[in-house]
Amino acid sequence: MRDLEAPAGVSAAHRRTAALTQQALGAALICLCSWITLPGAVPFTMQTFAVACVLGLLGGRRGTAAILCYLALGAAGLPVFAGFTGGPGRLFGATGGYLVGFLAMGLVYWLVTGRSARPWRMAAGWAAGLVVCYLFGTVWFVCLYGGGPISFAAALGTCVLPFLPADAAKLALAGTVVRLIAPRLHLADRSEKSRNKGEKKCS
Repeated sequence: MRDLEAPAGVSAAHRRTAALTQQALGAALICLCSWITLPGAVPFTMQTFAVACVLGLLGGRRGTAAILCYLALGAAGLPVFAGFTGGPGRLFGATGGYLVGFLAMGLVYWLVTGRSARPWRMAAGWAAGLVVCYLFGTVWFVCLYGGGPISFAAALGTCVLPFLPADAAKLALAGTVVRLIAPRLHLADRSEKSRNKGEKKCS
């Protein structure tokens, strides 16, 4: 889906406010889904689902900004990460690369989808972005793991492979959610534009 735009006739200040509101809501959704967690070397959460939904609904640019906002809140110490944790130590710890990797996922999605995100482009953007997130997070984990030397293959076996089926299911679920919600957002957008045109004619 392309980046949401405010209805025609709305002032620049209102457009900026709408963009910031969308990004804040996106960050809040990622935060809420991060609290749905099962402990592990890399905690199982619903963050991947939330990140995919945010990118699919807001578009690459605003979706990536929402992810950046989420990471900034966590870096500032707010308990927005899995297990109600936060702070620089959590973000820049051994598994923090998978969190920072969500930002890379957003950038890749933005690059792949551009301004016209057809369903197949969205799916390709999600998949490519998640692969980059996996790679980035695993390299980070290998470099910062404190339990002794660990190979890249061993890190993949611990931190990525067990999550592949669940992450594929999360992306499929996100696709369903975006497909159901996105048309309603566009319908509301079109209704607002029509109302603005009607008001202009009356005036």
